[in-house]
Amino acid sequence: MAQGVLQVTDPIGTLWVNGIRMTVIPLVVSLLITGVTQTRATGDVARIGGRAVLVFLAMLAGIAAVTGVLAPIVYRYLTVDPSAAAALRASVGGAATTVPDLPSFTSWLTNLVPVNPVKAATDGAMLPLIVFTIAFALAMRFLAERERVALTSFFRSMSEAMLVLVRWVLALAPLGIGALAVSLGVRLGVSAAGAVGFYLASHLALIVVAIGIIYVVALVFGGAPFGTFVRAILPAQAIAASTRSTLAAIPVMLEAAETKLGVPRETSGFVIPFAVSIFRLNLAVSWIVGGLFIAKLYGTDFPLSSVVTIGVAAVLMSFSVPGIPSGSLFIIAPVFPQVGLPPEGVGILIALDALPDVLKTTLNATGQMTAVSIVGGSGRKTREPTGTDELGS
Repeated sequence: MAQGVLQVTDPIGTLWVNGIRMTVIPLVVSLLITGVTQTRATGDVARIGGRAVLVFLAMLAGIAAVTGVLAPIVYRYLTVDPSAAAALRASVGGAATTVPDLPSFTSWLTNLVPVNPVKAATDGAMLPLIVFTIAFALAMRFLAERERVALTSFFRSMSEAMLVLVRWVLALAPLGIGALAVSLGVRLGVSAAGAVGFYLASHLALIVVAIGIIYVVALVFGGAPFGTFVRAILPAQAIAASTRSTLAAIPVMLEAAETKLGVPRETSGFVIPFAVSIFRLNLAVSWIVGGLFIAKLYGTDFPLSSVVTIGVAAVLMSFSVPGIPSGSLFIIAPVFPQVGLPPEGVGILIALDALPDVLKTTLNATGQMTAVSIVGGSGRKTREPTGTDELGS
């Protein structure tokens, strides 16, 4: 029965996700180029990027601090039977501990400048693609007016055409998201019990708390009316949760930021791809919770100093997460020995990551939309949303 359902829902969900994803690269590139070329000065690009990074760091530090206070209190109530812990370690510990070759910092830094921008686009390497696109757009500013206007007009027309295509794909959102949700539910089956159930429940609960805090941040610092903000980010949250990918939600984020939040396109077209590339707010929750769970599972002490160490690492290392499934969990592997945890514990977290990843991606999308609302707040006064351009119109 389950396999029959999956044979129907999987192709529908995959087709819809592919429809969203096919718009991402051309939309991001065209919006970045038009945004940079229309910005009054080259210094404005650096100013927007610098402000965005400060917002990212502040949000990461805030969520890490809250999680660092709440999570240890929650995990005082978890008691793991030694035999059950041994069975869990044996059943999943070795299944996902093969860590892929991750780049060193030097390699990561040098790869920011892509040797082949087309390959970077094909591989979905967003940050190198953004670096190339910004460099290309800055070079356009030094062209003669005739060439600059022609190129800018081309990319502006491309962005408009891609936004039309996005609206067509979004018209099928109920069908696509519904199929993805059914497939996910069939695969998960009955929730695990005992220690695994505690980990999943506590992890999900703390992510929900983090999402609630980010809503408050958006209300206080974002500038848009709270109800408008909630309605604007809902489609992006739904796509992020159903696909477990904020990359797939980029077109919807861009559309909502401009037409519902009133953020100037030159700002949203830069900040959103930038945020999706490097800003993963879930690390501030997941790393601390994961560390506490593995400590309980292996009977290892996990004092406040270890919580602080992992929290600081989550803030500083969040910008270097590779674009692979459970990439943030592979990155944490070298940190575990520093706080007295076995690196093989990462395999257990990866094996249990399917359900938390749904809300983790939702938290990331919420944080990214909040960031663009804050960074773009100053331009909102002169650019109000237009009712005719809203999603679903």
